[in-house]
Amino acid sequence: MYWNLDLARHIADAPWPATKDELLDFANRTGAPQPVLDNLDDLPESDELYESLEEIWPDYPTDEDFCYGDEEHLS
Repeated sequence: MYWNLDLARHIADAPWPATKDELLDFANRTGAPQPVLDNLDDLPESDELYESLEEIWPDYPTDEDFCYGDEEHLS
């Protein structure tokens, strides 16, 4: 399973929390590209809810990763 920001943006607005099947349905209905569907299909079979994108892609970048608000450290 390979995620990047371009792929993740297709499910960022999914109706969280959601099951694997609900995420696949959302991705299909919104026209997500095949790599997104493949990644979601690779998730373990379970009826458990995923609370957010971070549960699917633990390395999902946050604002902290981009140093927002840290301008004084950059000069």
